[in-house]
Amino acid sequence: MAPIPDPYLVSNFRVEIDNIPSATFSEIIGLDLSIDIVDYRTGSSIPLAAEKLPGLVHYPNITMKRGLTQNLDLWNWVKNILSGVSDKRNMSIVLQDAQHNDVIRWNVTNAWPCKWSGPDLKSGSSEVAIEEIEICHEGLVLA
Repeated sequence: MAPIPDPYLVSNFRVEIDNIPSATFSEIIGLDLSIDIVDYRTGSSIPLAAEKLPGLVHYPNITMKRGLTQNLDLWNWVKNILSGVSDKRNMSIVLQDAQHNDVIRWNVTNAWPCKWSGPDLKSGSSEVAIEEIEICHEGLVLA
């Protein structure tokens, strides 16, 4: 019997976004989906019980955090949306093993930034300035 492989660590990942050459993040939250349950009963169902059917699929927003730098690629994407430009992009979140080989890829379709948050600024602090961007999207597929 083959040994059970160790689970992957959550610390090795990268993000690929259309038209953004480099997107490095320290945290990603929201790789989720949920499916509505639809109760269905035909007139001839005996006993009077509902069959459970899958309904609409919902994709919560994905929140990504990174250290603030002079790279304005994400901010320019937000600016497009603020200007009324429809700028939906595809993106991928790629989990890597300890040797940085790609092992799992989540493809996200029709994504666009719906919220941006800048860092909390504190005099005398030595913390990294973190920006946060929230992405809404229309699909999440494990590829």
